Amino acid sequence: MKIGIFKMTTLTLLLTCSCATMLTGCRSDQGIDGSSDGVVTIPHGYMARLEQVHDGRMIGFGPFVGYYFRPENPMDLTRLRFVCFNENRFYSSDMPDGAKLYEGMAVRVTLPQADITIPAKDRINPVFFQEAPEAWLKTRPEPQDDFVHFHSCYDGTGPVLTGYWIRHVAVSVFTYDMGGRIEKNGPLYHRVRKGPDRAFARIIEFDRGPEK
Repeated sequence: MKIGIFKMTTLTLLLTCSCATMLTGCRSDQGIDGSSDGVVTIPHGYMARLEQVHDGRMIGFGPFVGYYFRPENPMDLTRLRFVCFNENRFYSSDMPDGAKLYEGMAVRVTLPQADITIPAKDRINPVFFQEAPEAWLKTRPEPQDDFVHFHSCYDGTGPVLTGYWIRHVAVSVFTYDMGGRIEKNGPLYHRVRKGPDRAFARIIEFDRGPEK
C-alpha cells in the first residue's frame, strides 16, 4: 500500500506544467520581452516543466523557451518525447513566430563523476564537447550521431549530473540563428534541414534552474 501511495504522489509531482496541458493553444510569452503575437498548439499531454524523484531527491527539468515534453510512460521519465516551437522567434529569424521547428526524443542519463567543475554561474552554463570528459560523451544513446546535445536537471542547490541527451528532428528547413542574435561564425549558428539535426550545437548544458 505504501508503494502505491508513493507512486501516486510521485506522479502528481512529476506532471508539473507551466502551461496547462489540456489547453489546445498557449500564447507565446516565454521570450526575451514577452511581446510575441504567436500562438502555438501544444499537443495533448505535453508540458513545459517536469519534476521527478531520482536517487532520493527531487530534481526539475525545464522550462525552456518553446520546448514541451511528454513522458512515453507517465510512470517512467527515462524517455521523453518533445516538440519545439519558435516562440517569440527565439530560435530562428526566418521562421514565423510560433512555428514548429523540432520534434524528437530525450533520454535520461546520469553523467559519471569527472575531474571537472560543473559551472553554475548563469541559468544555463555550457561545456562544449571539446572541453567535456570523454566519459560524459560515451553516455550518448544510440545512434550517437543524433544525440549531440545534453541538458541537465537541477535541484535546490543548482545543476546536477542527471539530465537528458536530446535528439532534435527538424520538421522544417530554417536558419538556427537564435532569432538573429548570433552571427554566422557563432558556435550555435547553422542551416537546418529536415530530419535529425546532426549539426545542432554539441554542448553539454548545466542548468541552475529558473529563478524562484
